[in-house]
Amino acid sequence: MAGGGYPRILVEPPGPRAREVIERDGRVIMQSFTRWYPLVARRGYGALVEDVDGNVYIDLNAGIAVLNAGHCHPRVVEAIKRQAERLLHYSLTDFYYEEAVAYAEKLLSLSPIRDGRVFFTNSGAESIEAALKVARGYFRGSRPYVVAFLGAFHGRTYGAVSLTASKPVQRRWFSPLLPGVIHVPYPYPYRCPFYTDDPEECGERALAYLEGEVFTKLVDPEEVSLIILEPILGEGGYVVPPDNFLPGLRRLADRYGILLAVDEVQTGMGRTGRWFAVEHWGVTPDLIALAKAVGGGLPLGALIGRGEVMSLPRGSHATTFGGNPVSVAAGMAAVQVLEEGGYVERALRLGGEVLRHFADLAEEAPLIGDVRGKGFMIGVELVRDRRTKEPAPRELAEVLKRSFKRGVLAIGAGVSTLRISPPLVIEEDLLWRAVEILSDVLREVSREAGARA
Repeated sequence: MAGGGYPRILVEPPGPRAREVIERDGRVIMQSFTRWYPLVARRGYGALVEDVDGNVYIDLNAGIAVLNAGHCHPRVVEAIKRQAERLLHYSLTDFYYEEAVAYAEKLLSLSPIRDGRVFFTNSGAESIEAALKVARGYFRGSRPYVVAFLGAFHGRTYGAVSLTASKPVQRRWFSPLLPGVIHVPYPYPYRCPFYTDDPEECGERALAYLEGEVFTKLVDPEEVSLIILEPILGEGGYVVPPDNFLPGLRRLADRYGILLAVDEVQTGMGRTGRWFAVEHWGVTPDLIALAKAVGGGLPLGALIGRGEVMSLPRGSHATTFGGNPVSVAAGMAAVQVLEEGGYVERALRLGGEVLRHFADLAEEAPLIGDVRGKGFMIGVELVRDRRTKEPAPRELAEVLKRSFKRGVLAIGAGVSTLRISPPLVIEEDLLWRAVEILSDVLREVSREAGARA
């Protein structure tokens, strides 16, 4: 896959081999997921993906924010091979092995939680489940309530989906869910639920609602064990909160002795131009839930927490596969790639340039209502009319389909937001080629849709 001229579309997708795989998939795999377009991936390298018909695409998804070090980075592949030849599995919850200890030490060295402990899991949802149990256990069951936010996505297992409030389909048919979860509005500056166009005022009103309404009329804050949030909404639309919100939430949690947890499953491991997104606001949480990029492309999650808080009794929480030695080896190698190459800082710089490009493009593409993000976590919200902010989900689907057919892989978030989350190691020429293709498509679809500025 080396060489110039990418992307390269040899056969209009889906090609014949792709169609054959898709047909077989429909017969044998439960169709409970949503596929954005008919990509049948065969291999990847760096920021490029090749399908089964030989088409090559620029990947702005990074395997859904997993492959921060890119597809099949040689150092990650070598670490996997080396570890696979030595030890594939031996349960960390019953015995010891050095690879997990070394990776936990590395994560703690990068984390804003300096006096912490790590619990390894298999996925983001498992990390959230662990956070719930740790918080309840820390208070010995005396604080049964948890505060989560509307628009959040925390996973689909029972505890995690009880916190999730992103789309009704994720919860429909599965009630009753976990009791004691209270959802409050997230301060979404472009669509502030408190009816203000001022971001800082939106943040203040969100905090005032939690303290002045929820904590005075619904539940005593001394019964709340945990406030949990995504520092930047992921599935909910790549929404960046006002700058005053996370610091204010930290102060509020401290006032009432409540633990503050951040779900960094999508934002973590350098995605936003900091190792952890919460660092953009100078906030130290009590718990950090991780997955996706923490495994370097293999299944792995982690919960990082203050040592005092990570205090469940022996035997009360465990996992057979969490901290698998091959996964932690891959994760360690990916972190080393990002750290030694300066890719986290680079993401902050390049991501800022991409943000400015799409903000300027709004002059030519009235379909663009809002542009937001940090680092390589960028959301371009599409609307049919900027005055009314009417969402444009059909237009988003058309943008994604046309971009795919021209060799760019991107997906949506929220109701009608184009999300841009490439591997942090993406070459600059590939990044700007992909941005150019997306920009051309956005201009076209804007004209055809008659979007109004």
